[in-house]
Amino acid sequence: MSNNRSAGLTQRKRQTSAVNQVNNKPEPERDAFEENDNLHDKYSKDARLSLMEEVLLLGLKDEEGYTSFWNDCISAGLRGCIIVELGLRKRAELEKTGNRRRALLNRKMVLVDETPTGDVLLDETLRHLKDTDVNGEQETVEYWVELLSGETWNPLKLKYQLRNVRERLSKSLVEKGVLTTEKQNFFLFDVTTHPVVEATSKEKVIKRVQDTLLGKWQNDISRIDKRALALVYLAHASDVLENAFKSLSDDDYEIAMRRVRELLNVDPEVEAQRAGAIEPMWAVVETFNSR
Repeated sequence: MSNNRSAGLTQRKRQTSAVNQVNNKPEPERDAFEENDNLHDKYSKDARLSLMEEVLLLGLKDEEGYTSFWNDCISAGLRGCIIVELGLRKRAELEKTGNRRRALLNRKMVLVDETPTGDVLLDETLRHLKDTDVNGEQETVEYWVELLSGETWNPLKLKYQLRNVRERLSKSLVEKGVLTTEKQNFFLFDVTTHPVVEATSKEKVIKRVQDTLLGKWQNDISRIDKRALALVYLAHASDVLENAFKSLSDDDYEIAMRRVRELLNVDPEVEAQRAGAIEPMWAVVETFNSR
C-alpha cells in the first residue's frame, strides 16, 4: 500500500511540474519546514522515525520488547529528544539575548511555530510551550526536561508532565510496522510488551550511529550531520548507546568510544555559537552534562 501511495505522489509531482512548465510558471518554492521534513525522510524513508523513536528502539530488547529495568536514564533522555526534535523541526528555539551573551541553561525556550507536526508527543509539547508563552512563564530547557518528566515540586506545573511516553512511542512504532504488541506474564500480572518485528529499521539506526563515529567521522563537529549527532548525544544520555556497538570489532569499539568521549568533552556554549547550530540541542547536551 505504501509503495502505491509513493508512486502516486511521484506521479502527481511530475504532473504538477509539467503543468508549470507548460504555463511558464516557476514551481512554488519549498519552505524551510518542508525541506526539513525531506531531510528527515532521507534518514527514515521507510517509517519516518523521530529521535524519540530511534532512541527507544536502541533501548528495546528485540525479542522481549521492553527496555532494561535498570535503566533510570531513558525517561529524561526521551524528554530531551522531544526538545531537540522541536529544535530540528524549527518549532522552538532559545530566546534571543542581543549583544549580551547568556549561558545556554539561563536562556528560556520559546515557541517559534505552533503548526502541528503530526506526532502526538511533539504536538502536546507544542501546546505546553504555547501555554507558557501566553502566560509569560517561559522556562529554560533544563527545567523543561524536568517538567516533561514530572520532576517538579510545583503542583501547578504538573500539568506539563508527558505521561506514558514509552508506551505511546511503542504504539507509534507498532503503527509503523516496526514493533508488534504482545502480552507476557510476569509472575502475578500480565505486561504489554512490544518486540521488534521489522529489524531493518533498528539496523538502520544502529548503522547511522556507527557511521557517525567511524566511517563518516568528522574532526570538525560542526560538519557532522545534526540529526545524527543529536542521536549519538541523546542515546548516550539515555544510557542506550552501548547497544549500538555490540556488532563492532574490539578495535572499532575502542575508536567509537574514544570519539564519544571527544564529543562529551566539547563545550556546548562554543558549539551553540557556530553558524547554523541548533541551540536547543546544545542546551539539552549541557543539561545532561550538568547532571
